[in-house]
Amino acid sequence: QVQLVESGGGLVQAGGSLRLSCAASGSIFSINAMGWYRQAPGKQRALVALVTGDHKANYPDFVKGRFTISRDNARHTVYLNMNSLKPEDTAVYYCNVNHLLCYKNDRPEHKYDVWGQGTQDTVSS
Repeated sequence: QVQLVESGGGLVQAGGSLRLSCAASGSIFSINAMGWYRQAPGKQRALVALVTGDHKANYPDFVKGRFTISRDNARHTVYLNMNSLKPEDTAVYYCNVNHLLCYKNDRPEHKYDVWGQGTQDTVSS
């Protein structure tokens, strides 16, 4: 069973920093793009950062220069370093894998759009 387990985050004051981690567990052979999304109360889930299998990163304008995404392919883990946090960054942050190849009963299996359970990050003013 493939799972994405998130850790890190919590409560921080404005201007502070947080680091999120997301580890994929299971019999995983490879993972394509990994990303972080967030959802604030009353708002739609939005992309925060995306990193491809060859470590190319993309960010929306509202986090550029403040957030950095990285990944460790050997550990099937993606990280999100968040600096200069603002109260409007308060949200539940979700890890996502768009496509991975794993093994189940020694047979290859493709999985798409896998999500973590989410972690609450709160930035106080």
